[in-house]
Order: sequence, then C-alpha cells, then structure tokens
Amino acid sequence: MEGFQKFILLLFILSASLTGLGFCNSIVNGPTNATVLVGSEARFNCTVMKGWVILIWLFKANPVLTVINPQGAIETSDRFTSQNYTNNDEFTSELIIHNTQLDDSGKIECSTQQTGESSFAFLSVQVNGSLFIKNSTLTVKENETLEIVCEALGWAPAPDITWMTNDSLIDKSRYVTQQSQGSNDLHNALSVLTLTPTDTEILTCLADIEALPSPQNATITVFFVNSTSENGYSEDSISTWVIALAVVFSVVGFILLVIIIVVVVRCCCLKKGSTYESEARKISATKKTDGHAKNGQRSGSENEGYIPEEPQHTGRIPRIVPPPPMSTKFTVRDADLQTRSAQKVIVIIYFYYFFFPHSAYCTLTKHRFWVDVDFKTQLQL
Repeated sequence: MEGFQKFILLLFILSASLTGLGFCNSIVNGPTNATVLVGSEARFNCTVMKGWVILIWLFKANPVLTVINPQGAIETSDRFTSQNYTNNDEFTSELIIHNTQLDDSGKIECSTQQTGESSFAFLSVQVNGSLFIKNSTLTVKENETLEIVCEALGWAPAPDITWMTNDSLIDKSRYVTQQSQGSNDLHNALSVLTLTPTDTEILTCLADIEALPSPQNATITVFFVNSTSENGYSEDSISTWVIALAVVFSVVGFILLVIIIVVVVRCCCLKKGSTYESEARKISATKKTDGHAKNGQRSGSENEGYIPEEPQHTGRIPRIVPPPPMSTKFTVRDADLQTRSAQKVIVIIYFYYFFFPHSAYCTLTKHRFWVDVDFKTQLQL
C-alpha cells in the first residue's frame, strides 16, 4: 500500500514538471487528409492550445510557412498562404495551397517548436480527363446485338466506370472495363457494353474519382425499330416519292406545253406578216413601173412633117393580133385568202381556248375580222 502511494506521488511530480516545461501546449487537432482536383485549392487546419510560440507548416518535409505568436505568419511563397482563428484558449492556423498540381501529392505536416510535437496528413491531387462515346445516337433492329464503347482518356487515377439505362444501373456482368497507362503519369480506361435492346433506351456511361463531386458522364440514345414499322415506313416513303415525282413531271409538262404553244403562235404571226409585207412591196413596185412607162410614152415630141410611105405590095398582109394587156394589179384568190386566214384563226383559237375557254367565241370573231382587214389593207398598198 505504501509503495502504491509513492508511485502516485511520482506521477504527480512528473506531470507538474512537464507542465512547467511547456508540454501542455500540445496540438489539439491536427490536419486531415484532403483530395482535390488539379488546379484547385487545398486547405489544412492545425489547432493548438494557448501559450504556443512558434508553429511551422511543412510540405513534403520542407518548411513552407511559419506562424509566430503574436507577430503572425511569415509567408515565403505565393502558393502557400494562411488564415488564423482564435477561439477561447485555442488557436487555429489554416494552410492554403493554391493551384495544386499532380506532383503536389504528398505529406503535409504541422509542428510546434517548443514541444517538438507534430501532426500530419496527406494531400492527393487528381485529374479528371475526357469521357466520350463515339456515336450520340444509334438505330437497332429487332434481335440485333450492340457493342457500345465508352472511352476515358487522361485520368489520374484511373476512373471507376459504370453504366446506366434509363436512370437504372446496369449489371456489371454486361460490360467489360480495361485500364491502361497513359502519358505524363495519367491513366486511360475503355469500357464495352453489350446488349440486345427491345425498346428505345438512353444509355449513360459514368466515370468517377474521389475528387469529383459527381461522376462525369456521356450518353447515347439507342432507337429501336421493329420490322413491321420499318416496312411501313419504306412503303410510305416510296409512295411519297412517287406522288412528288408525278406532281413535278406534270408541272414541267404543262410549262413545256405552254412554251411550245407560244412559240408556234409567234412563228405563225411572224411568217404571215412577212408574206403580206413581201406581196405588198411587189404590188407597190409594179404600180411604180407601169406609171414610169406611161409617162415615158407621153413625154416624147410629135414629128408633124413625117409622111408615111405607101405600101409597095398591094397584097394583103396578115394582121398580127397583139396579146391582151396584162393586169398590173396583184390579185389573190379568195380561196387562198380564206385558207391563210383560217389557219391563223385556228392557231389563235386553239391557244385562247386552252387558256380561256369561256372567251373562245369572242376571240374568234375579233381575230377573224383583224385578219381580213389587215390582209386586204396590205393588198391595196
């Protein structure tokens, strides 16, 4: 009993001695592990009791920031800064690492100089790379099996890949994932999903790492087409094309017919007009020639002293009958005039009857009168 009391007394004395040396100024809460994405910030807290003098932050065993009581923090780099908090008898120093890089992963340590006590944690910097499926949509027929490939490139570490269909997880036995080493300490992953759709589905490939707040995803829509709907669609499309072609050919044919009719009417009008003008010129030229001949006969002087000789032969000389005088007027038979006029009227009637059937009779009367009058006027010239 006496020995036990001596032992308790020794422990009390030892505790008092340690308190006097400052060992009670220990670290209350040390830093905790942190996992961040590359390029972001990493934060670590270290809390000590009141009475501390110097607190040192070490990054991979190298001091990067020192906090002195009561002066404050001494910063040696822009990448490492701190914020300080005081709560009653506790002091908290927060280390902030800016623009973290992949090679920043390592040990972070908080240490108090007077006691030599330290506490540490680990920083993990991760990289989320790219994730894609080659096609955004696919069409599958009945009883057709598909293999859909999802590829993740440039990750650190290699991501965990899962599949979902219409917001439901797909069993891992239906897809195979392979990982491979990439460049610059990065990793790649390839996942192949095999399925036989029975309906239209939206498939989602998910890639996840610890630093991501939510998985990265890529989606593809698989359209299911059964044989019945496919045949119906083909027949409908063929019918639509046939109708469209029929309409196009009808319109083109109608336009060509109109052009041909216009050209024929135009050619007939030009031909008839040129014939009438030619005949009128001939008649006018003939009239001028006859007029000049008559004027020439009347313009000669008469010889009053001329005495015709007596005929030496008393025999009867046969008389030559001169040919009948030729008419100087150009005449056209009524039958030819009516035939030409009828041809022109028929063409015009056909053109107007095709486009204006209700006014065909009026057109006939109007153009027949014009043909007769025009033709006779040309002849009189």
